[in-house]
Amino acid sequence: MTAQLVPYETLTTLQRQQVEAIEVHPQQIRFSGDIHGALHSLLSKPGPGVKGFALLVEGVPVAFLLLKRPPVLPAWANEHSATLHALQVDQRAQGKGYGKACLQALPQVARQAWPQIRGLELSVDADNTAAIALYARFGWVDSGEAYRGRIGYERRMGLVFEESGHAQQH
Repeated sequence: MTAQLVPYETLTTLQRQQVEAIEVHPQQIRFSGDIHGALHSLLSKPGPGVKGFALLVEGVPVAFLLLKRPPVLPAWANEHSATLHALQVDQRAQGKGYGKACLQALPQVARQAWPQIRGLELSVDADNTAAIALYARFGWVDSGEAYRGRIGYERRMGLVFEESGHAQQH
């Protein structure tokens, strides 16, 4: 199995149609949104501050995520970071390690997209314990702050890059 995280703009027409068909589990929509909302964020106002990425497995998209930078960076984020949004693994492909594959590839593709960034940040619902544990396994560190988000309390997590461009493991 070859899994590769690639920029949305490099996808073929067929692969873009396959991304549109990604469905998250109904219980996960409240955390990640759905693919239509994510694609709307990417395509409605194209600009240098938002990039989409698809995880291809044997050339077929099985997951999607967004990264944001100024001028569309959320207020809670550090200006030297990119923020992760709408990480979605198709429910028909869940349990096969594709979320992990996205997180493993993410630091490298983020630095390729924006070489000046110093790290990645995300906001995760405080009661999404599975996601928090997954991020922590990949070196993301909880800031210790909880704040009121869209649907409850959220936690900020960050991944700081070393000067070499690799993510620091804590």
